Amino acid sequence: MNEIGLSQVLFVSCALFFIGIYGFLTRRNMITMLMSVELILNSVNINFIAFNKYLFAHKLDGLFFTLFIITIAAAEASVAIAIIINLYRNYHTIDVEEVDTMKF
Repeated sequence: MNEIGLSQVLFVSCALFFIGIYGFLTRRNMITMLMSVELILNSVNINFIAFNKYLFAHKLDGLFFTLFIITIAAAEASVAIAIIINLYRNYHTIDVEEVDTMKF
């Protein structure tokens, strides 16, 4: 049975990262943009865990960074959902193009 190597894990992480970037840049729904940011953060977490396992197996730095990012992502998601709910109450939409305050 073949073991999953570092290159396969990095390929999956890279694919998740670019799917998240694509979703963030092409979608105009705020919730899908938030989900895309979460995909990007999860791809970074996969990188930290993979490098920790394959390169620095005796250290726990990658795990600590991953736990920190998960904590920050949870706080970011809760604040972003509160902002999205507030914008929906004021503008009755979550489309970025229709909200005047979101245009630059």
